[in-house]
Amino acid sequence: MKHIFITGISGYIASLLARTLLNSNRELTVTGIDIRPPDVPLPGLEFIRQDVRAPVKALLLEKEIDTIVHTAWVLPPDHNTGRMEDINVNGTLNILEGAKEAKVDQILYTSSTTAYGFHPDNEKPLTEESPLRGNADFTYAKNKREMEAVFKTFSAQHPDICTTVLRPCYVAGPGLDNPLSTFLKKPLVPLLRKTAPFQYVHEEDLVRAMILCMDQRRPGIFNVAPEGTIEFDEMVRMLGNTPLRLPDLLVRIINGAAWQLRLSFLTQFPNAGLNLLRYPWIASSEKLTRETGFQFRYDTRAAFRDFARHVSNAKGGA
Repeated sequence: MKHIFITGISGYIASLLARTLLNSNRELTVTGIDIRPPDVPLPGLEFIRQDVRAPVKALLLEKEIDTIVHTAWVLPPDHNTGRMEDINVNGTLNILEGAKEAKVDQILYTSSTTAYGFHPDNEKPLTEESPLRGNADFTYAKNKREMEAVFKTFSAQHPDICTTVLRPCYVAGPGLDNPLSTFLKKPLVPLLRKTAPFQYVHEEDLVRAMILCMDQRRPGIFNVAPEGTIEFDEMVRMLGNTPLRLPDLLVRIINGAAWQLRLSFLTQFPNAGLNLLRYPWIASSEKLTRETGFQFRYDTRAAFRDFARHVSNAKGGA
């Protein structure tokens, strides 16, 4: 692992990964593509403004890339689901084609435990052998499920390329900033009458797991999800806010109307996203620990507490 290529370099985990690698005193190069530069400059990074769907073979060969980390993905729900799927699906297919043509040594893809889907009958816990049932009505989870099938075929057809798929659960830490975190930071947080326990991996633990798998050239599929869960009421109160339990039908009516009317100050996700609050999708990382020796430094509650601490400090400095 000497010449690393990261897609979606300006994203949450990609930028943290790049910073960690560049600060590691290793003799390596990091090249990243995105349609916008990172919000915070990353000394040593070679940033190239490029859409993930644009051909990459020539770039990979020019930079002598041996390792690809594919993180480029549209995370926030978009009313234009066609655009989301075009970027998520065709962007991934394009990167795999480039990896094949440039004959890279390894590729690591950040999937998600959302690929298991949000269902009342999910296995407890979910393991790498559990069926992938990413909900068809929630584009993010649906595309994660679909692309895992593509990676499975790619890995079988190209055994010379070390292919690693990591399935992290929801990520937390100082850098967390997405529709769920925005929702939880409201002074009054409307919640379904009943919600399921939730699971978080700390951003630093996820990056450590990614680097470990690359260093070990560890092929395969691995959940990245620590011990423990946390309830939504506790999350809301840790952020200094108040949970408001409402009848499910009322929440769905209000949320659905706000989504259709594009009232982003009320909601940033469609009703299908409410199922990730309602049903449990808790994963086990026993395989990751057994095969790589990886040890988490944060459990779920500690990961979220670090995010809450960051939010509190930001308020204090405002």
